[in-house]
Amino acid sequence: MTQPERRNRPRGIDVLVVDDEEDIREVLELSLLRMGLACDTAGTVADARRLLDEKPYRLCLTDMRLPDGDGLELVAHIQSHIPGLPVAVITAFGSIETAIRALKCGAFDFVTKPVELKALREIVSHALNVQSAPGLGENAGGRSLIGRSAALEQLRSQISKLARNQAPVFILGESGTGKEVIARLIHESGPRANAPFVPVNCGAIAPELMESEFFGHRKGSFTGAVSDKDGLFQAARGGTLFLDEVADLPLAMQVKLLRAIQERAVRPVGAHAEEPVDVRILSASHRDLGQLVAEGKFRQDLYFRINVITLRVPPLRERPEDIPELAEHILARLAEREGGAPRRLTREASQLLAQHSFAGNVRELENLLERACALCDGDEITGPDLSLHPTEGLAQPLVFFNASGDVHDDVAESDSDSDERALVLRMLDETRWNRSEAARRLGMTLRQLRYRLQKWGME
Repeated sequence: MTQPERRNRPRGIDVLVVDDEEDIREVLELSLLRMGLACDTAGTVADARRLLDEKPYRLCLTDMRLPDGDGLELVAHIQSHIPGLPVAVITAFGSIETAIRALKCGAFDFVTKPVELKALREIVSHALNVQSAPGLGENAGGRSLIGRSAALEQLRSQISKLARNQAPVFILGESGTGKEVIARLIHESGPRANAPFVPVNCGAIAPELMESEFFGHRKGSFTGAVSDKDGLFQAARGGTLFLDEVADLPLAMQVKLLRAIQERAVRPVGAHAEEPVDVRILSASHRDLGQLVAEGKFRQDLYFRINVITLRVPPLRERPEDIPELAEHILARLAEREGGAPRRLTREASQLLAQHSFAGNVRELENLLERACALCDGDEITGPDLSLHPTEGLAQPLVFFNASGDVHDDVAESDSDSDERALVLRMLDETRWNRSEAARRLGMTLRQLRYRLQKWGME
């Protein structure tokens, strides 16, 4: 380090760098100093623990291989003794498995050797923003987590922890449980809150357009490409890309998505070189990815890459004590939209809701109350206003359809086909044959709905 740089050294010590190679420690120290950050350095796990006990830091950067242990030991030590301190690990190039283990242990993020200054700047910037992150919010895109059940409190705690790191999260939950709401909460409660949150329904994009939609394209790369266009990865740069219904991705696209996530770079269609992108990946599905991997319908390597941490969203039937508060919140929102005072539920109506299994979860409750508000005459919603339909046999995830629009393997073509048709027709009737909205409420893509309607001769 030069003399002027030493004289300009910041007063506070922000970062602890742990690496057994002196030249790497000096390079990292110099890079951090140019970012206005001073650091302490250590060459062993023991020295790092001593410094962590003596001083407060805002970030720890540690190599994985150290003379007296490895970086995972240090990650575990920090998680148990200084849980608010972000720790990023430095791994050898191509050691994705090691990086995933570190993320599972609680590491904030990882960077590969040789360390590039741009990647280092991004990690440090996000890590230092953790301290100034807004914390777990109660409002995500106009929606919120309503209820005080034990299951929901546990979910809030998990969201708060996941918001503080950059590990890919897979959100598993039935249709209508609010998976996108939860993804937005993770984003808005973390260090990327001021950057874009870009949601994409993977089942709603035509397979031939997927590469262009995800990675962008260059002018003239195909017929109709009249100008350069950024993709979803570029749109989410610095923020979060939420892959909803990721199980619907074709296998060919899964390969390209895996490379983009691993390399943190994308190549637009028609471009000759990759361009780096800094995004956090959150994904969701109502289908069991592990089962799809076993059936050969989802790539195992992509599964392990996006499923570093699984967050299960409890269905509404597992937290019925939240229904009254949810109903009150929904009725208040409907009243605000339409004007006037919120309608109230009679005791009979409240009891009926408590006994309902809600196959469509919170989304079904919203639709049901919106319809009841339109049907009731006064300020109170009665039992008949709810017009509840029996849902026996529908209390499992609505998985009538697979990615190609065919009936799922465990649904027989005889009795279940008529049940399926009745469910689809009821939803179309409720949405006044708005097929896009009906498909959304049923938890399927518009293409899948059209397939069924064509099959029944109703397109």
